This record gives sequence, C-alpha cells and structure tokens, in this order.
Amino acid sequence: MLSRTADSLFWLGRYSERAGNVARGLGATLRMALLAEPADGAEREWRALMVAAGCEHGFRERHEAAAHEAAIHWLTLDPANPSGIAASVESARRNARSVRTALTVDMWEAINDTWLEFRRLDSGAIKGDRLPGFLDWVKSRTLLFNGAAADTMLRDDAWRFTQLGTILERADNTARLLDSRHGAFAPDVSADAACYAHWQAVLRSVGALRAYQHVYHARLDPRRVAELLLMRTELPRSLLSCYARVERTLQTIANANGGNPGECQRLAGALHAKLRFGRLDSILDGGLHGFLTGIIDENITLGQEIAARYLNGKNA
Repeated sequence: MLSRTADSLFWLGRYSERAGNVARGLGATLRMALLAEPADGAEREWRALMVAAGCEHGFRERHEAAAHEAAIHWLTLDPANPSGIAASVESARRNARSVRTALTVDMWEAINDTWLEFRRLDSGAIKGDRLPGFLDWVKSRTLLFNGAAADTMLRDDAWRFTQLGTILERADNTARLLDSRHGAFAPDVSADAACYAHWQAVLRSVGALRAYQHVYHARLDPRRVAELLLMRTELPRSLLSCYARVERTLQTIANANGGNPGECQRLAGALHAKLRFGRLDSILDGGLHGFLTGIIDENITLGQEIAARYLNGKNA
C-alpha cells in the first residue's frame, strides 16, 4: 500500500473517532456544568473537557474565560479548533475523498452524508434544547461509519490502517479524559456527591456507565472506575483493550509487509505490557496523573513512530 493511502486511512479513522469522542464528552460536561458549584465550577468543567480534547491552549488564545456559549462553539462549530467536531468532520471527509476507491460504498456514504448534513447546519443547532440532539446525531454518525467499516471492509491493509487510527485516537481520548479528572481518583478522596458526579461523568464520556453496572453490580467507586477504564479487557475503550489491539494490528501489518516490526511495534508492546502486568493499587498510590501523563506522551511518540515507518505525514 502507498504511504499516502495508508496516511489518509489512518487519519480518516482518527478524525471520525475524534468527532464522536468530543460529542460524548460534551454531553457529559453539560450535565456537570448544570450541577457545578460554586459559580466558577461550570468554567472548571468546560476547561476539563478542553484539556481532555487537547484544545485548551487554542481556546485560551482566543477567550479569557471558558464561558458556556464560547466553549460549546469552540468544541462544535468553530473550524479554527483542529480538535473540534467541525474540523474533525471536514478532515475525515477530506481524507476519505482522497482514498475513495479504498473504501466501501457504505463507508463513503456514511462520511460524505455526514459532511453534507453538517454543512447545512446553522448556529442554532448548538443552542438551547437543540444541542443534545446535535450531539446524539454526531455520535450516531460516528457509530454508523465504524459499523460500516466493521461490516463491509476486507480485512486487508486498508482495514488495518483505518482501525489503527481509530484505536489510537480512542486510547488517547480515554487517557486524557481520566487525566482531566484525576483528582477525583486520589486514594484519599472522599466519596461525596461531587466526586460521585465526576466518576459518572467519566463513564458517560466513554459510554460505559451501563458497562460499569454490568461488570461490578455495585455503586460507583473510584478504584473500580479507574480499573474499568485502564485494565478491563471487556471494555473496548479501556487502555488495555486499545493497546492490545494496536499491538496486534501493527504486528499484522508488519507480517504482511516483510515481517520487520520496527520501533512502533516495540512501543505498542511496551504500552500493552505496562497495562497488562501493572497493578492498579501501585498506579493509584503512585499518582494517577503522573501515570496518565506518561501514557499520553508515549501515545504521541507511538503515533510519530507509526507515521515515520508507514505514513507520509501529510496530516500531521
């Protein structure tokens, strides 16, 4: 496969996943902002979401405070935010168009129809009672694309690079989301109503609230929430599950292209091993923030190594 084709497929997966992640996080933050006390609590919630989305720096350059309307617009319709929904939809469609012949009809229609509908939206789509419906629509379009890929793509290199981008973006989002609320997972945290709301918001942001109830059959507990999102193989958005798939996908790509895995394979294996053989108590006692910061940095390095080995870097 040509490196420019692999690059477009990889970033198609990443941008499509990013749009859905921002929509999920925004939905959870809306609930938290309504409950936030004192008065500056709502602003902290919006900043936490932008930290999780990796776009806080750009927002601060344009806005002094994370006001409700400004934060929502920045995360949804503002094309200047490369991590926002608008830019993600545009970039996903641009990459899909450049490799249209590598996609199935269902995949192309899912991406192109989303782009066309998005272009018809006006600013009223994110105001008042219309915002939850808009966020549900974005999530459903991401699920439609992922489902089309899973059901219709040949399991060849095109599939593998699309999945690689999707999974790497998912791992980054889970790590950033947990890190943005790491204080609620400290070993000595008191289980008050505010912390309970934080744990619930984290689970809602990855669509895992019902999964938690199914796995643990218990009230929310910070240790169990952290375990679910870090180390449970059953949850497709857990870090362990994501890096197991990244390592497996990279190995399959290497086997199909000469068998030499390269540095990216070693890094993926190291991340997988860190989570597979790590101890949750040690992670929490040593500081969840430091652990997740390391994961985020290693994830960035892993993406760079994948690009250096297989991609041409036009989307970087």
